[in-house]
Amino acid sequence: MQFFLHCPILKVIHGYPERYNAGSEVYSQNLCHGLINQGHEVIVFSRYADAYKKEYTVQWEEDSACPRVKLCLINAPHGRDGYRHSAVDTVFAKLLTDYKPDLIHIGHLSHLSTSLVEEAHKLNVPIIFTLHDFWLMCPRGQFLQDTNAKEENLYPVCDSQQNEKCARKCYSRYFSSQEDEKDLSYWTSWVEKRMIHAKEISSYVDLFIAPSYYLMERFINDFLLDPSQICYLDYGFNRERLKGRKRQITDEFVFGYIGTHKQAKGILHLLQAFEKLEGNISLKIWGDSFQPFTNSLKNYVSHFRAQIKERIHWMEGYQNERIIEEVFNHVDAIVVPSIWGENSPLVIHEALEAKVPVITANYGGMKEYIHHEVNGLLFEHRNVDSLTEQMSRFIASPELSIQLAQRGYIQSEDGHIPDISQHVKQLESLYLYAIQKRRERYASKVGAVAHHV
Repeated sequence: MQFFLHCPILKVIHGYPERYNAGSEVYSQNLCHGLINQGHEVIVFSRYADAYKKEYTVQWEEDSACPRVKLCLINAPHGRDGYRHSAVDTVFAKLLTDYKPDLIHIGHLSHLSTSLVEEAHKLNVPIIFTLHDFWLMCPRGQFLQDTNAKEENLYPVCDSQQNEKCARKCYSRYFSSQEDEKDLSYWTSWVEKRMIHAKEISSYVDLFIAPSYYLMERFINDFLLDPSQICYLDYGFNRERLKGRKRQITDEFVFGYIGTHKQAKGILHLLQAFEKLEGNISLKIWGDSFQPFTNSLKNYVSHFRAQIKERIHWMEGYQNERIIEEVFNHVDAIVVPSIWGENSPLVIHEALEAKVPVITANYGGMKEYIHHEVNGLLFEHRNVDSLTEQMSRFIASPELSIQLAQRGYIQSEDGHIPDISQHVKQLESLYLYAIQKRRERYASKVGAVAHHV
């Protein structure tokens, strides 16, 4: 069955460039452009955050990089810890009625509302859901405990979701005191209701997509998602943007970091490792300032000895479509030091395509895309000494970094990452599957009602 052109698709994501530029947002924009190029019609339902404007106010915009992508944006500046927002549901329900999409492709519901899935299900609209993290199965999204109780192990990795443990480890900042049993009971109940609702809406999704086998297995084994309801598909990229890197070899070896400055990204560990290195080196950190984390990191660096401190450069943000010119032309290696189980970091893929060597942790989807001493180097997850050791190898042997970078994407024979046009074609097959599955579900429901009557 051929996938028809001009299929109206509604993309749901918790942020969209240029306002938000983390991995899931950048991928969503690339996908929307790819769908447009394939002949589909795309509307994005997302958010903006204006604390001085009436909450849940809707405004329409166009994607400045592709005006055919229309953006329906709802003002949601205070939705970080919530999950159901009836005002968001109301706006979304009207959009569904007015737009009448053939399919909804969800990327993330944080800051929006989990009940958007219910609204789509009521109207029998097929639902695809790409998983970018653990948010459905972990209220905080990353299985990192939100605590600074022990300085030597800030934000420890959590091994499982348990309602009372979530309350104690991640929501105790809302308690009147650490020993308040009423607060503990309240937040335990809150987490329980949230998780019951997450399981309920998951049953309405026709197909989940996981960009790493690691993430897929976690949802099957820990969230008990039916294996028939989820499949693996890595991200797609605009490979044209990643051509033509020109890095001049110099005596100085330059490490780079790209991404947000949140604690989960492990920049603190990178700075601690860099402080221990010797040689003619520098570290460039790209990413828009994000408070209070950016200032906290800069304050940490202010206590370094002068000869190290002057070698750390805060580069601010960059344009995604100019990542070669603005970033990769100015580094000899990229470090991805995340302290949580990243599932399929875009920066790793982009670096592999541009032939930039990568150092990352032997954990989660990071080790799925970087194989040690094959197309990059791995360090022991959350171990600063191990990270220092691997960074030192590139300093001592720059030719090793060049050699490893040549292999590229390990999942393909030619080393190239998936192109967005190829990715869209694979998605179209999954869209067809979801549409057919929804039709069968609806037919079965109608048949059951008819039989009952």
